[in-house]
Amino acid sequence: MDRTQRDAIERLLLREREKIQRSIGRFQQNTAQSRDAADADLSSYSFHMADQGTDAMEREKSFLFASKEGRYLYRLEEALRRLYTDPEGFGICHGCKNEIPFMRLEALPHARYCLDCKRREEEDKAA
Repeated sequence: MDRTQRDAIERLLLREREKIQRSIGRFQQNTAQSRDAADADLSSYSFHMADQGTDAMEREKSFLFASKEGRYLYRLEEALRRLYTDPEGFGICHGCKNEIPFMRLEALPHARYCLDCKRREEEDKAA
């Protein structure tokens, strides 16, 4: 991978990281606002069991989305670490040690495996 391709991947990683950080920030802000609103207004508490279940499901769904984004942010940060600490080794498959095609890195800039190795890994997990 040449320098211009590495720069393009770095820009993609930084852009994705910023987008995810904003998304996680919105989740934290919305959680704090809903908690503050619930404390200030007794009418925001659900009295019907079905409403309580819906509220709990919405909170759980929000938490799951935020935790998924947190894991994605970790993978982006890890890819940036690899890029900065070993720029010449970035884009090398962790399985077969061949170069990961640039098109794959454009689509998934934090990829650690080429498609063949990733397929093998997923098949091994399924078996």
